[in-house]
Amino acid sequence: MHEQTRVYSVSEITSVIKTLLEESLPTVWIEGEISNIKFHSSGHIYFTLKDSGAQIPVVMWRSRTLSLAFQPEDGMKVQVLGNIRVYEKGGRYQLDALMIQPFGQGQLQMEFERLKQKLQAEGLFDAEHKKPLPSYPHTIGVVTSPTGAAIRDIVNVLKRRAPNVQIILRPTLVQGENA
Repeated sequence: MHEQTRVYSVSEITSVIKTLLEESLPTVWIEGEISNIKFHSSGHIYFTLKDSGAQIPVVMWRSRTLSLAFQPEDGMKVQVLGNIRVYEKGGRYQLDALMIQPFGQGQLQMEFERLKQKLQAEGLFDAEHKKPLPSYPHTIGVVTSPTGAAIRDIVNVLKRRAPNVQIILRPTLVQGENA
């Protein structure tokens, strides 16, 4: 062995790794797909966050799971805010999740399903609340740009085909970053 080479014990090198990881990545957002999710009887959630190239174990303690606005599931794409923690005895690291949020199409679908369940619980889909559709509408609502070609086309077609129909325009941006 070379005289100037430092030899570390397993405990020492693991402590160095812990310090390097935990100090250089204090709080991070990580995006991936949930797999192998386990809901422990204590209320903690354990899962693996993965992408096509790697995976990391994640824990969310009960005190934080209580504030979740959705039920995480296997296959769900999420963004997780957390702290990297190294467990020296086992020589392992994991993400200690502070917050989990769905993203992408999965998030939109979940929000839609949540709203649908809420409205269903209120009985708003019951037959007694349904109103028959008129044969011909008297009023049409349009949400678009007030200066775009779409509203001009709609107005022209309605003038020709249904001149008695009232149009209610709700202006909005339809292009660009703020749309």
